[in-house]
Amino acid sequence: MMTTIHKLLVANRGEIARRIFRTCRALGVETVAVFSDADADMPFVHEADEAVRIGPAPSAESYLKTEAILDAAKRTGADAIHPGYGFLSENAGFARAVAEAGLIFVGPTPEAIESMGSKKEAKALVAAAGVPVVPGYDGSDQDPKVLAAKAIEVGFPVLLKASAGGGGKGMKRVDREEELEDAIASAKREGENAFGDGTLLVEKYVEKPRHVEIQIFGDAEGKVVHLFERECSIQRRHQKILEEAPSPALDESLRQQMGDAAIKAGEAIGYRNAGTVEFILGQDGSFYFLEVNTRLQVEHPVTEAITGLDLVALQLRVAEGKPLGLDMATMAPKGAAIEARLYAEDPAGDFLPQSGPVLDWHLPPMEGVRVDGGVETGNEVGIHYDPMMAKIIAEGADRGEALRRLRRALRALSVQGLTTNRRFLLQVIDHPAFVAGDLHTHFIDEHLSGDLGAALDEGAVTKALIAAALHGHEGRRESAVLRSVPSGFRNNPHTPQRIRYRLGEAVHEVSYRHRFRTPGHFELTIGEATFQASVLGHEERSIAFEIDGHRMAARIVAAGAKRFVQIDGVAVPLAIVPRFPDLSAEVPAGACIAPMPGKVVEVRVAEGDTVTEGQVLLVMEAMKMEHKVVAPEAGTVSALHAAAGDQVEADAVLAIVDAEA
Repeated sequence: MMTTIHKLLVANRGEIARRIFRTCRALGVETVAVFSDADADMPFVHEADEAVRIGPAPSAESYLKTEAILDAAKRTGADAIHPGYGFLSENAGFARAVAEAGLIFVGPTPEAIESMGSKKEAKALVAAAGVPVVPGYDGSDQDPKVLAAKAIEVGFPVLLKASAGGGGKGMKRVDREEELEDAIASAKREGENAFGDGTLLVEKYVEKPRHVEIQIFGDAEGKVVHLFERECSIQRRHQKILEEAPSPALDESLRQQMGDAAIKAGEAIGYRNAGTVEFILGQDGSFYFLEVNTRLQVEHPVTEAITGLDLVALQLRVAEGKPLGLDMATMAPKGAAIEARLYAEDPAGDFLPQSGPVLDWHLPPMEGVRVDGGVETGNEVGIHYDPMMAKIIAEGADRGEALRRLRRALRALSVQGLTTNRRFLLQVIDHPAFVAGDLHTHFIDEHLSGDLGAALDEGAVTKALIAAALHGHEGRRESAVLRSVPSGFRNNPHTPQRIRYRLGEAVHEVSYRHRFRTPGHFELTIGEATFQASVLGHEERSIAFEIDGHRMAARIVAAGAKRFVQIDGVAVPLAIVPRFPDLSAEVPAGACIAPMPGKVVEVRVAEGDTVTEGQVLLVMEAMKMEHKVVAPEAGTVSALHAAAGDQVEADAVLAIVDAEA
């Protein structure tokens, strides 16, 4: 039965909601946003036609509350709900509640979500339809001895996986028989703690696998099509960070085989709306079913780029009961696209999520580049949600062109105020193996694990120091009574002005003199090197200048003593060193610092306890992850400044350990 969606509520946030709103505006569909207290001033709230506050910042008290979302739909007169991706998007109970409320759920049926919710049941269902599955054991006998025997039978290496799991939790690779007992116990514990279910699967481990997924769509008439593949092999912590379409690993024959298998899986489920069939692809071209994601995927824009389709528009069409109107016989991928996920995280710090203000978000419009972003200048990345800030998608006539455009966009992007993975993304796409398309899910460990904390290029640092000094000079001059007079004017022009900047642990001094006979020209000295420079243009957040005949521009954001400089594709975070340091701001010896804002969920020591180096003192929770605060050295806990349940700020002193004498 066909119907028409007039007003759509998006039960999600950030770039997800903004992406869906964009299609709704094009189709003339009115939009409703729901938001938590923490998101009241975020862009997605302002872009919706209407918005309803649904609860406090924690997702369990807002975005995961079915009753609050349904009430918002009722209050605004929405006739349909789109769950986005994440939160309740794969929750069969939510889909059923939406339907029972007389609303249209823009997604698959509750039955399809339930059938794919268990890896064990999903594997059995698609295997019966003739879809290749990884050799292994998924039986009901979960005795550790039985699991160990099955692992030996499958052959090493094997993978233990929590049946109800995801995101790498409850997943253990085992290479030798003597490791089995501990690995089985650990995987069971993780499964029980994370999902309330310690049931394990045993699977053959595929060496250097590629992660290739097929986008499928089904309509109410029972027709299922695929929209070709995406390669998602570049991952950290089992989470995707770069995706592309088409996969450089597939030829037409393999593309046809995998596409046919995905359609078989969709038909076996009776699938409707958008979904993704995920496969593991071996180096020999063999492929095995992994799972079905019963929702739209974060990486769907690369499929849109190579097909010319709007997948959200297709979702709404199917939800209205209309046929897809797509014919596989006339479809073919065109061009190539690559998507990079920009996260607020510290790759050099084990990808620890970051939070804080977005002091600058700036990317000039570029041909072939699309940005699905959730933040803008002035927003805050909080501790309650996933730290993904945006997706940068580049397309081109071929993979090389798409890659070149993505590289240019990432180099031009200025995102300042907090640590992100922008530089890391550039490291990945610049690596010769990535350029060659030689990808697998352990790519980062193999190629980049030792380079994540590499020092910034010295040339870029020098340019940033000069840019910061000149930008500061021009800012002070323009605020003076006589703008024609240089900053720091003195009767003895031979005495240079000096300013010191801290970069990490290093301190750099820049001394400079204004050349009075040539307005706007300076002589600068950094270390043993001297440079001739001139200012060509100056604005609040940018400066154009010339160094020894080389013209360039920098984007600069000031925040207190900090100067965030973006130049030549490199972000250089500087801090002005005060002439008279504030001794009260020094951190005491042995201090254990909160790595980010969050909640203390566990305190494992008491004052007076003797601890060893690396021992866990407290456990914090932020951005859906737990973080352990450990003793910096062996000694005695002389002070505790936090208790379980406390909310703490970044860099707060949580405990002090006095070193052993």
